[in-house]
Amino acid sequence: MKGLVIKSTGSWYRVRTTNGEEVNARLRGKFKLDNKKITNPIAVGDEVVMESQQDEWVINEIEERKNYIIRKSPKKKHFDHLIAANVDQALMIATLKEPRTSLGFIDRFLVTLEAYRIPGVIVFNKVDLLDAEGLEEADYLSFIYEKKVGYPCIKTSFIGGKVPEELSALLRGKRTLLSGHSGSGKSTLINLLLPEISQKTSEISSFSEKGTHTTTFAEMFFLDGETAIIDTPGIKELGLSEIEGGELGHYFPEIREVMNDCRFHNCQHVNEPGCAVKKALEEGGITQERYYSYLSMLESDDNRR
Repeated sequence: MKGLVIKSTGSWYRVRTTNGEEVNARLRGKFKLDNKKITNPIAVGDEVVMESQQDEWVINEIEERKNYIIRKSPKKKHFDHLIAANVDQALMIATLKEPRTSLGFIDRFLVTLEAYRIPGVIVFNKVDLLDAEGLEEADYLSFIYEKKVGYPCIKTSFIGGKVPEELSALLRGKRTLLSGHSGSGKSTLINLLLPEISQKTSEISSFSEKGTHTTTFAEMFFLDGETAIIDTPGIKELGLSEIEGGELGHYFPEIREVMNDCRFHNCQHVNEPGCAVKKALEEGGITQERYYSYLSMLESDDNRR
């Protein structure tokens, strides 16, 4: 029996079979031995093959993935954690207030998408909370990410009870991963798209201005036969995985566009002479914000050999 993993709890998986039935299945122990550096060998979005054993379903095989999104495990050192598999695009819900999403976090997410060739969209939510200066910043960031780099950006607020048509159109007919900090509005968006789901939402802690976790496990919801969204637990920090410092520049589109013009083929775009990336930075083709994110990732423990 083949099926699609629609929910992962870490020990059991909810699987939608080819005939539309939903069943619980467990993982055959061998997979855990085969993937010693992966905390969860199966992710939401995986296509699997199961068999019935003693009145329960057991997953025996994971079909080849077209892509996946992975991060450093937040709990297990030197291990990675699969976020989702076989997605058409990923949507980052970012907020400039309550809580504030750092540019470094956004850029790490986008780099992860680039590494696995997954299109990305940025939604700047809660713009109703912004003053004139905040709205100007939202406009500037949209300019950077959409006009300078090429990621679609939407500025909105979900409190009005409606999903912007521009966003609905982007979701239609695709399997979309939702990501962002806790409190950014992922569950609220799902409630608007699927009121019957009634995902739990929470208020922001006035002490830390960080959201409290309301989604415990990744789960896929279907809007129709061809449209699905994957909700994921709120992420506080995103550690890059499977990306070495020497290849990092390839995952910044604006750096990738000019890096072949560098004098040295192994240029790190820091202090090397004849660096086309530094020249583009000086001329405004690459923004300082994005370049500083690149340097931060390059110098972090994630990419240091």
